[in-house]
Amino acid sequence: MAHKKILAVMGATGAQGGGLARAVLHDPDGGFSLRALTRNASSDRAKELARHGAEIVVADADAPDTLQRAFAGVSAAFCVTNFWEHFSPEREFAQAQAMATAAKRTGLEHVIWSTLEDTRRWVPLTDNRMPTLMGKYKVPHFDAKGEANRLFTELAIPTTFMLTSFYWDNFIHFGLHPTRSRDGTLAIRFPMANKRLPGIAVEDIGRCAYALFKRGREFVGRTVGIAGEHLTGSTMAGHMSEALRQEVRYEDVSPEVYRTLPLSGAPELANMFQFKRDFQETFCGARSVEFSRALNPRLLTFREWLAQNKNCIPIE
Repeated sequence: MAHKKILAVMGATGAQGGGLARAVLHDPDGGFSLRALTRNASSDRAKELARHGAEIVVADADAPDTLQRAFAGVSAAFCVTNFWEHFSPEREFAQAQAMATAAKRTGLEHVIWSTLEDTRRWVPLTDNRMPTLMGKYKVPHFDAKGEANRLFTELAIPTTFMLTSFYWDNFIHFGLHPTRSRDGTLAIRFPMANKRLPGIAVEDIGRCAYALFKRGREFVGRTVGIAGEHLTGSTMAGHMSEALRQEVRYEDVSPEVYRTLPLSGAPELANMFQFKRDFQETFCGARSVEFSRALNPRLLTFREWLAQNKNCIPIE
């Protein structure tokens, strides 16, 4: 058997990293072996990966010395951060810096940095169309990732910058599921007006990333965007109605109202949706469904995702 390259995956027990880990393990002839990086090697998810052949290595983006050890002997690495774990853009930036530094010191051949736009390029801090948050951000979890892009560039790390899209899995895990309106009907609510929202199954993020790794250095130095579909809120509600066999409406709410909703991080989410709404052409244009499907022929549509996950969507 030919020698396999080692692919290190940050957050291998999480959402994006977990999808990539499973893609590697399900492709035993793909040329990569999996080094799953996690803070907790005794978790059920880590044990499950180990049972399927992954090498489990403890690594913590908040502990730079663990990253250099984890990247030692590795050919490629997937780097990702999770703002929603701590709600600190400064911590997210520091984590990206630690990963970039470790990648440079260990001489990785290819890194994929899962990133997003720095919205301040379009909405400067002086622009009052949306409030500034945490003193120096418009959409903190976008801006910190986008700002961190330069860390990989300045260190001349062979990096593919991968722009992700709204997780459809947020309808299950993130509190964005349909809830009852005053008249008793179900509704999903976004401040998106009639604009299209690029979305994707989180499992497909991992599959697309794996395809990029398998293409070698073809996309090094490039920014690529992935999405399963670009859909309006009304279209998503219609597909949900079919899948759940009860009416689900789309209710457009203003960003001002959305910021007051009892959702964790509501002001941040309101600004995020407003950015996607107000700059739809740019945001959708950066995320090609056709390119994503070329990378990943198994790419799910929203209808297909709903068919697989409808029973997991909470209804209130």
